[in-house]
Amino acid sequence: MPREYLKKATKTAQTDASDVRDTVQGILDDIEAGGDAAALRYAQKFDQYEGAILLSADDIAAASDRVPQKLKDDIAFAHDNVRRFAELQRSTMRDVEMEIVPGLVAGQKAIPCQAAGCYVPGGRYSHIASAIMTVTTAKVAGCKHITACSPPRKDVGIAPAIIYAANLCGADKIMAMGGVQGVAAMTFGLFGLPEADILVGPGNQFVAEAKRILFGRVGIDMIAGPTDSLILADKTADPFIVATDLVGQAEHGYNSPVWLVTDDRSVAEKTLEIVPGLIADLPEVNRVNAEAAWRDYAEVILCDDREEMAATSDEYAPEHLTVQAQDLPWWRDRLQCYGSLFLGEETTVAFGDKASGTNHVLPTSRSAKYTGGLSVHKYMKIVTWQQATRDGARPVAEATARISRLEGMEGHARTADARLHKYFPEQNFDLSAAD
Repeated sequence: MPREYLKKATKTAQTDASDVRDTVQGILDDIEAGGDAAALRYAQKFDQYEGAILLSADDIAAASDRVPQKLKDDIAFAHDNVRRFAELQRSTMRDVEMEIVPGLVAGQKAIPCQAAGCYVPGGRYSHIASAIMTVTTAKVAGCKHITACSPPRKDVGIAPAIIYAANLCGADKIMAMGGVQGVAAMTFGLFGLPEADILVGPGNQFVAEAKRILFGRVGIDMIAGPTDSLILADKTADPFIVATDLVGQAEHGYNSPVWLVTDDRSVAEKTLEIVPGLIADLPEVNRVNAEAAWRDYAEVILCDDREEMAATSDEYAPEHLTVQAQDLPWWRDRLQCYGSLFLGEETTVAFGDKASGTNHVLPTSRSAKYTGGLSVHKYMKIVTWQQATRDGARPVAEATARISRLEGMEGHARTADARLHKYFPEQNFDLSAAD
């Protein structure tokens, strides 16, 4: 039978998406034309902050002194895990070369971006983990300059734990500026910063739109929408754990979709019973988000078997994908479309969000069908090179001349001709277009 929706979403992540493009474009244009002064005007308007924009060493030290030692230890633990996993990823990229034909050698090099801009949200929640995820991977990749940018709070500045984490992870500069103005400052190289080659990190819809507009001028990690999560659960799953994980992700925002896909009606129905109570037990700020996300965006889907469950998951291409089911190797091999995969009850999305080592900057809105999440690879560019002897260049030049003429690109052909006539003046070559 077709899959059955025991709970169907009434909205999608795009339902309430407002048209912010004109607003963001206007701010970017103003700041590019007006420079530092324009960025400061927007910072005063939106951040309502008039303190130092670039933090000094003394500012960083003072903020670090306000971070409890236990939290410092937790940040160090998370940083170490993220760093070591990033180093493993970096080790998979290596410079290589080979002799394509006798006398012609070609190769590739992996070169990091020079300047990275890392946006760290600091509005409703202080995203300490985002500082760890973005700055650490940029550092491991080998970026020469890393700016961490985070919205300051009125009369307070950036949350001390974000400052501590960004500094520990290797940020060269920490900038107290949020929103479009912060993204613009990193892109345009304001306040003495180098112009960013790449912008990374999560943010609200204005930050996401700024990155979308600037993409091409600078690289970006991805265009992000509201965070989303899907759980695959069979009859062995614990409905309380399933419900807890769904609610834990729904608190991200009012429009954060969470989905349960199962082949067991009892698990589905028990989960539906448990979720409202878990939401009601949350603190108010979290509860408001979770209530709206569960009411409007959540779905509970009943499938015939695990193959249909897997196919449904691949169709949704969730940012976070959890499997609470038997035969985990089967799921790991079968599933194709997700940002990050959490196998078994013993791990959960929050582990990846905060401290386990994999990155939490992940593709949303079904973009996991074509891209993965943030990693050292996002900061790296793979470039190629070649070098040839004169004998090695000969067959390549002959083929190039004939292919170019067939395409009607005479100038290209003559660059090959010139080398053949110089290197082999006594030879006659048939360099006419192929029949």
